Amino acid sequence: MEELISMSDRSETDDFESLFKNYYPMVVRQIMRIIPSQTIAEDIAQDVFVRFYRMDRSSVKHIPACLIKMAIHTSYNYVRSEKRHLARIEKESLYVTGTTPSTESRWLQRYEIATVRDVLAQMDERERNLLLMKYSGFSYDELAEAVNINKGSVGTLLSRAKQRFRRKYKQIRGDD
Repeated sequence: MEELISMSDRSETDDFESLFKNYYPMVVRQIMRIIPSQTIAEDIAQDVFVRFYRMDRSSVKHIPACLIKMAIHTSYNYVRSEKRHLARIEKESLYVTGTTPSTESRWLQRYEIATVRDVLAQMDERERNLLLMKYSGFSYDELAEAVNINKGSVGTLLSRAKQRFRRKYKQIRGDD
C-alpha cells in the first residue's frame, strides 16, 4: 500500500516537473512584459509555480491560460507593492529634504486617479481588461487570447473602448 502511495506521489511530482519545464519560459516571458527585470520575473515565476503546485489542478481546463492568468495577477501585485514601497521611500525623503508637494497638487493628483478608476469601474470587464492590458504593453495577439476574441477584432474593440473611456471621463469631469 505504501508503495502505491509513494508511486502516485512520484507520478504527480513527475507530471508537475514536466509542466514546470514546458511552461516556465512562457511564464517568465509573460511576466517580463509587465516587469522588465529578468531576475524579478524568474522569482515571480517561481511563486506562480508554487501556487500552481498547491492548487487543485483537476479543475484546470487549460494549463497555459491558467499559468498566464496567475503570472499576470502576481506581476500586477508585485508592481502595486513596489509602488507602495517607492511611495513610502519618497514620502520619507520629502520629510528629510523638507519639501513637500502642495496640498492642492496632491489633491488634484488623487482626484485624477480616482476619476480614472471610476471610469474604468463603469466600463464592462472586457473593455476594461483590453485598455489595461494594452497600456501595460500587451500585443494584439495576447489581448485576443486573454479576452477570447479574434485577433482581427482587437483593434476595433480597443478603439471603441477608448472612445467610451473618453466619453465617460468627460462626463465625470464635466467637460461636456
